[in-house]
Amino acid sequence: MCEFPPPTDKVTRRQPRGQERAITGNRQTSWAFADAFVAEDDALRWARDRARDAGLRSVSPGAGAALGMLAATVEAKAVAEIGTGTGVSGIHLLHGMRPDGVLTTVDPQPERQQFARQAFRAAGFAANRARFIPGRALDVLPRLADSGYDLVFCDGDRMESLEYLAESLRLLRPGGLVCFEGVFADGRTVDSGPQPVEVVRLRELLRAVRESSELVSSLLPVGDGLLCAVKR
Repeated sequence: MCEFPPPTDKVTRRQPRGQERAITGNRQTSWAFADAFVAEDDALRWARDRARDAGLRSVSPGAGAALGMLAATVEAKAVAEIGTGTGVSGIHLLHGMRPDGVLTTVDPQPERQQFARQAFRAAGFAANRARFIPGRALDVLPRLADSGYDLVFCDGDRMESLEYLAESLRLLRPGGLVCFEGVFADGRTVDSGPQPVEVVRLRELLRAVRESSELVSSLLPVGDGLLCAVKR
């Protein structure tokens, strides 16, 4: 189980036991409402269908909207994405980026990137708005420029999460953002029972981000958990 330090305040406020249960009971409904709040267009729905056909899991509408908002917040001109998929997260990121921004997206499966190209085109983005690099992320990322990116989005191999974090810190400019999708792992990250190695790696990632003096972080309860951190 991912352990968190106890509060240091002398006064700890606790909800009444019954009220705690009520809040917990409504949480899934609230998450569903947050996803339903986001209106996705035909290009996004097409990309989601292609991901479903390929057995891939896409970011939820709520997580995608959060990514777009974060890209807009930092006025992102250069974004690196680990895990192109069929283009769902890329479309959300491009919507939030500056009109002259370029998304560099990496995926080991070139055929998925072809779906993403079609989805980006259907969403109205010019071909020069995205740079597709096929290959394993840890082989590609070292070739990207130091401090050259405003945002790095990580949705790749969970076993490589800590390595993605190290590369992201190198790639980001001060004030840039790194985001990791899927850190809840369908609730397994906070489950106290025995878990597979990939979930253990996610717990190590959460601990590393939280304890890093280089980062200001937050764990957003959208989709399957969106871990976000700003580089100081």
